[in-house]
Parts: sequence; C-alpha cells; structure tokens
Amino acid sequence: MQPEKRHLPLIRRIAAKEIAIFFASPTAYLFLAAFAGISLFIFFWGESFFSRNITDVRPLFEWMPVLLIFLTSTLTMRLWSEERRTGTLEHVLTQPLPLWHFVLGKFLGCMLLLAIALLMTLPLPFTVAQLGELDWGPVWAGYIAALLLGAAYLSIGLFVSARSDNQIISLICSVGVCGSFYLVGTATITDLFGNTTGEWLRMLGTGSRFDSITRGVIDIRDLYYYFSIIIVFLTLNTFFLEKERWANLKRTPRHQSWRAITGLLLANAVLANLWLGQVNLLRIDTTEGDIYSISDATRQYLNQVEEPLLIRGYFSSKTHPLLAPLVPRMKDLIREYEIAGKGKVRVEFLDPVTNPELEEEANTKYSIRATPLQVADRYQSAIVNSYFNILVQYGDEFEVLGFQDLIEVKSQGDNSLEVQLRNPEYDLTRSLKKVLNSYRSGGNLFDMVDGTLVLNTYISEDQQLPGELVEYKKAVTDVIDTLQQQAGDQMVVNHVAPNAENTQEVQALARKYGFKPMSRSLFSDERFYFYLTLEQGDQIRQIPFDEPTKASFERNLKASIKRFASGITKNVALVTPKVDEKTEQYGISTPRFVQLEETLGAELNVTQEDLSDGSVSADADILVIAAPNNLKDKELFAIDQFLMKGGTVVASASPFTTTLTQQGLGVAKLQGAFQDWLTHHGFGIENKLVLDAQNASFPMPMIRNVRGHRVQEIRVIDYPYFIDARGEGLNEENPISANIPQVTVAWASPITIDAEKQADRDITELIRSSERSWISDNMDIMPEIDENGFAAFPLPKEEKSYLLGVISEGRFTSYFAGKESPLMSKDDVASDTETGTSLAGFSSVTEHSPSSARIILYSSNDFLRDQTMTMANSAAGSEYLNPMQLMANTVDWALEDASMLSIRARGQFNRTLPPMDHDTQIFWEYLNYALAILALAIIALFQRKQQRSRQQHYLNVLAK
Repeated sequence: MQPEKRHLPLIRRIAAKEIAIFFASPTAYLFLAAFAGISLFIFFWGESFFSRNITDVRPLFEWMPVLLIFLTSTLTMRLWSEERRTGTLEHVLTQPLPLWHFVLGKFLGCMLLLAIALLMTLPLPFTVAQLGELDWGPVWAGYIAALLLGAAYLSIGLFVSARSDNQIISLICSVGVCGSFYLVGTATITDLFGNTTGEWLRMLGTGSRFDSITRGVIDIRDLYYYFSIIIVFLTLNTFFLEKERWANLKRTPRHQSWRAITGLLLANAVLANLWLGQVNLLRIDTTEGDIYSISDATRQYLNQVEEPLLIRGYFSSKTHPLLAPLVPRMKDLIREYEIAGKGKVRVEFLDPVTNPELEEEANTKYSIRATPLQVADRYQSAIVNSYFNILVQYGDEFEVLGFQDLIEVKSQGDNSLEVQLRNPEYDLTRSLKKVLNSYRSGGNLFDMVDGTLVLNTYISEDQQLPGELVEYKKAVTDVIDTLQQQAGDQMVVNHVAPNAENTQEVQALARKYGFKPMSRSLFSDERFYFYLTLEQGDQIRQIPFDEPTKASFERNLKASIKRFASGITKNVALVTPKVDEKTEQYGISTPRFVQLEETLGAELNVTQEDLSDGSVSADADILVIAAPNNLKDKELFAIDQFLMKGGTVVASASPFTTTLTQQGLGVAKLQGAFQDWLTHHGFGIENKLVLDAQNASFPMPMIRNVRGHRVQEIRVIDYPYFIDARGEGLNEENPISANIPQVTVAWASPITIDAEKQADRDITELIRSSERSWISDNMDIMPEIDENGFAAFPLPKEEKSYLLGVISEGRFTSYFAGKESPLMSKDDVASDTETGTSLAGFSSVTEHSPSSARIILYSSNDFLRDQTMTMANSAAGSEYLNPMQLMANTVDWALEDASMLSIRARGQFNRTLPPMDHDTQIFWEYLNYALAILALAIIALFQRKQQRSRQQHYLNVLAK
C-alpha cells in the first residue's frame, strides 16, 4: 500500500473524532447559533443593509476578520490543551506514527467545522440575489477569503493550544496572537507611520489582505500569504510536539535535522512572500465586467503613446485615516498602467512634504497644493495638510487629479462616512485621453482622421450669386485649397455648380439633402445655391455659415472635420432655461442644471448655447436640451436645422415641470412649440404623469391635518411619481442603459410613437416603467396624509408599462419644410444687409436630414434638475448619480466614444436595492434567522443519527 493511502484513513479518523466530540455537546449548537445570529445582526442592523441600498454582501465580510478570531480560538482552545490536561497527549506522543498526522487531522476537523459555520450564512447572499442584481464574483471570493483567513487563525490556535494545558489561557492567548495579526494592518497602527511603512504593515495584516479579496480580486500574493501562515504555525505545532518526544536535551543528528528542516521550511514560507510582492500579474478579477482590471479601452489609449508618459502620484505620509487605505489601491492601479504601457509609461510616487523642491514645483508648475483635512481622535483634534493628487503628463500637456476627482463619500446608516475610490480607471484614462488629444491636436488635423473625407461644394456660378457672396466664394475656395494640400489623399473635393433654374437639379438636391435654393430676401426673385457638405461613408455633415469671412469659414470647416476625427475633445451645446428674475422674486425657483453641466464637462467642452440668433454654434458636435420652455421660432429653427444637418439632439422634455415654492411642490404646464416639433417628428407625449408602484423614496413636503389645521412637514415616503426603472425597464442591449443598475425618472409623461411618421427610422426603447404603472391627469403631486398616516395618490384605473426614453435614428423632415425661414424676416434682412456680418439674409431651410440624424428623448423635465438630485441624495443618504451617468452615457454613445463609455460603465457596480416597505424588510430579516435555525436543526438531527449509528456499532462489537 502506498504511504499516502496509509496516512489518509488515520487523518480522516482524527478529524471525524474531533467533529464528533464537538457536536456531542449542546455548547456546539449554541456556539454556531451565536455565530449565525451575530453575523445576521451585524448585516441587517449593525451595517444597516437596507439603508445602504446596495445589492452586495460586503457588510457580512467586513466584520468577518474579527468574528473569525473568536470563532477559531474557541474551536481550537481545547484540542491540545484538553489532551495535555487529561494525559492523553502522552499516548499520542508514544505512538509510532509521525505527529503531523495528528496535527493535520485536528486542523482538517476544525476546517470542516469552520465551513459549516460559514455555510450557515449562505442564505444571506441568496436573499440579496432575490432582492436585486447581485454580482456573485465578490461573494465567492469573500467566502474563499473567509475560509483561508479562518484556516490561518486555526493554525495559530492549534499552535497556542499545544503550548498550554489550560483551555482559558489557550483561548486568551490565541485571541491575542490572531488579534495582533489583524491589528497590524488596521488604520489604528498604520496611521502612526508614513505611507511606505503603513503599506508594509498592511501587507502583514490579515484583515487588510482580506479586504482585497472580498472586493472581488483574488491575488496570488494574498492567497499565499494565508497559506504561509498556515504552513508556519502547523510546522511549529508539529516541531514543538516532536520536541516533547525527545528524551534528553542532548543534540542528536536527528534533532539537528528536525531543526534544520523546520528552519528552512519557515524561512522559505516567509521569504516567498517578499518575492511574490514584486509580482503584479498573477491575479483574477472575479467581478462582473472585470472592474478592477485594466480595460481593453484603456490599453488602446496606452498603445497610442509614442513618447514617454509620466504618471506621478503625490501622496502624503501623514493623511486622513479614511484616505490612507486608498493610497495603496491607487498605487496598484497606476502600476497596472505602467505594465500595460510596455516601457512607454513612467510611474513615480512622491511625498512633497519631504522634498521642498518637489513641493514648490508641484505648487507653481502644476498648481498642486495640499488640502487641509481635520483629523480627530479621543485625545485631540488637528489639521493635516495632505496631498492626494495624480499628475498625468505627456510632452508639455498635463492633467491633475485631486481627491475631489477620485474620491466618493457616502453616508452610512450609523451617521458615519464611507470613503472609497469612485472610478479611478475612468478618471485616469480620461486624463490620459485629454493629454494625448491636446498634444496631438497641435499637429496636422488630418492625422486623427481615419479614412478619406469627401467635401462637396454646391455653390452657384458667380453671375447667379449676390455680389457680396462672390468675394466670399473666393475666400471659401482658398481655404479649401489650403486644407486639401494639408490633407493629401485624406480629403477629396467635389465642386458642383447647380442652377436654381434647372428643375431636375433642384429636385435632386432637395431629395438627397433637403437643400432649397436660397434667396436674397422675402421679395427677391433671385435664386442661388451656397451649401457645403462633408461626408464619410453614411455620415453626412452640412458645414454651417455665420459671418461671411474667410476666418469664420475656416473655423467652421475645421470644426466639421473634427467631428470625423478620433481623439479630439468634443463640444456639447447645452440649452437650459434662463433664470427668470420676476418669478424668482415670488419664490418660484427656476430649474437649474449645474450638476449636469459639470458631469458632461468632466471630459467634454460644454457651452451654454444661445439659440436666439436662430443657429447652433458651428463647432457643436451634439445639442443637449433640458426642460425646453416657451421657445421662440428662431430657437426652434436652430434646433430643427441642427438636426437637418445630421446632428444629434438629446432632449429631456415633457409637457410639465415642477415648481418649488415656499408653499411646496406644484406642477406647471410648459409653453412653446417644442412639443409640436416633437409631434411633427413622430413623438407624442401625453399631458399626463406616470405613477409607478415600483418607485423610489423621496423626502416630500407633506400636508397633515391636525385638528383642522394644515401642518407641513418633511417625510421620506414611497413616491409613485418617482419611477424606479431597473431590470427589464432598462434596455440591456444598448450601451446607454446596459450598465446602469437603476435610474429614477421624476415626474415623467408617457411617450407614444407615431408608427407612420417613424416607419423609415430605427427606434430603440431605452427606459420603460414597470408593469404596475398607471397615468393620471391630476396635477396635485403633494399627497395629504390621511387619518392612518398613509399618503393618498391617484388610484390606478389601468396598469401597464409606459415608454419614458427612446432613440429615433434616420431621415427626418424639417418642421419648417415648405415654410419661409424665420431668419428671413424683413427686420433681420435689413439689419444683416446694413451690417454685412451675417448670412441670415441668404438663409434657407434644409428640408430633410441625412440618415445619420438622431433624436434621443427622455420624457421628464426634472429628473436631471439640481433640486431633484439634491432631494434624491437626501433620501438615499449618499450621492445619487445614476441620472447623470445615464446622460453621460447618452452623449458618449451619440458621439460614438464607446471606449470612455465602456470604462465608465466598469465603475457602475453599486447595484441598488428595489424599493420596499418596512414590513417587507422585516420579513426578509426574520426569514434568514429562520433558515439559520433550520440549518442547526438539520445538523442536530444528522449528528443524532450518526451518534445512534456509532452506539449500535459498539453494541454489535460487544455482542460478538
């Protein structure tokens, strides 16, 4: 028989004996029940699972390193101590068998007991998975980490138990040793030292290593760290038991061999940790979407680096305790950039406080300054000037990220703060993209254009043009010739001179582009053409005109070329309501969208667009309209013609908007023709509001009747006007909504699609309400509290799902087709003729768009509004950014910047819980307690059956 086969039965019998002894006492069941009860209490109550509103089980694992200290110490305290006290240890030592059999048998028995204790917590992740969309990768990684951490503690407990004959002393010492391994990596100890020393201490701490695995990253360095602890203490356990076999203190060759082998084994186990500390590649990201790994999109940007790229981290040794654990994570991520850069990325980490010259350079050259942070403990409160900045430099271009750009702060249920990295890869890659684009934009514009552009000029002969346009035509030709020489084979120019008197040419241009002959004035019979288009494949862009000057045309043409270029920062024209000072005086707040502007401006050039001149800026790549109200004809014409020129219009619009006054919330009907414009293009928005039983909480000013008096107060209630779109309500196939776990659409109206008008276009639904939705024309959105304390809302007559967000892509017919341009009024023509500074006097209507035009519509004026976001943040207890992420995704998708969209989506891993009332929360909590009790009952019955079977076996043996 092979040695391994002889060893296994003995080890298995020892493990089985320990398990049987453990379950023979009622204390075992009380102990398992206590562990399960404490874990459930911490999960639901201590960490306020439902208040966190995140679909994960990290609260379970955050306390596991502490709970396992007491669990494992209790399991191991009697294993060797009891053997020594009762004298059975001498029997073990006199057996002609290697002692590692007994050590490993007891260890495996404890491991099985630990696994049983952890299995009793499995109902928690299954419950969370039933409530929302759970990422199972970090869950399984957490259980692996808990099992390995528990195994390390068990090996320590066995070693301590072998050195004492008293169970209580063994328990106390084991808790002390395991607790020391845990504390050495915590902020309590690391805050006493600088970043470098603190990072080394965190590498020694069992808890800090545990955190890395539970977030979903299984690193070979962390796994081996736990294995090394197991190897070291099991080896020490075996060695000290072996020493008790030695009859005398004289050193024999056998004794020397034992010491040498033990020493080598321990040294190799420890030194291997130092060697593996330099290895960054052996890791597995178990999260859905690999959010902790460098994405392919980031690698694409790094592959574009030709000259050395510098990424420098400025991190203070003394910093805020909540920031300190984030420093090593940022360093690990930056090192991943260095590895992916393949020698083209240089990484540096500096503490400016220790080097005055570097600090002066950071302050003067890069405007990097320390941020004063308040640090307090039980003895004193102090201000620490801390650096937490990252510099990304490429050539002479650089970008700086501060902790305001990298950090996300969330409020916990116990009024404490959770500080974590927001989406560091997205922030770093965004800065990398900016410096690359800025550096490259200083060269040839066409270096960033893939393929060949076709420039078509549709300009009539000189004799058909007004005199002032003849000179302008020469300037246009000069600019085109210069750019064509610069472009080489990358731009083909086609000059076409259409005749406005030729009916066939007129019809052909109208059919293909929607171009109509221009006229000098309303009463002029002169007709001519002056249009330019830039094309590549299916994309067609009409080059806009404003001032008839050479410089103006060159600027507009280059702006159009940039729309086809990759790697150039795009421009967003944002249209928001103007502040009405009159209404503000009466306490009626004007909708503001500052947060939307800041979100889009993080990586795009955002400008507040003024449409009063009847046009959109020539360099605008996309037009975003928020809460349009009372638009004039010229403003509507600007929007319409931007779409007709192949642009994308993103609109957040509905017939209603909320008014926030001192009296509370109300609904006002919007004015203007924008709804008519949408109807013309096949979008119907009903004059009703959607209510949904699947809704988000909201801090609503409520009116309560108290003895005939109306009292206003703030209550967080389930508010059906705040539609909670998630799951099937979000299009999982479109990148805009696929990676957003949930979005709250406030005060939305149902969208209907005119099948006849939209027949030739591609329709993509983005957002729908749940099947438990209904609509109401009751505009009283402030419910009153009834006698039972419930909020009264309009009751449903018919429940079904309603469309709230949609994309329409294809060929659109102008709202002004067959009409005169609003820019052709007599006053405008006279003014433009006198000043000679505009082409408004020669304006025409482009009657239809190319097939690349798009309208993206969200049927709510208020879900992106600052006031709404503030209230949502207050109800959630954290910074709620999902609507902003939705709009950022929308713009990225429309601009075909799929790379940044994919990186941003990797950071959207905080899946939220669906709304539920308090009774439902209590049900799920007690269900988990019931399942834990059921598991204990099953274990007790199984052990009882096993005990009876063993008793019957012994009786049969005695009978024989």
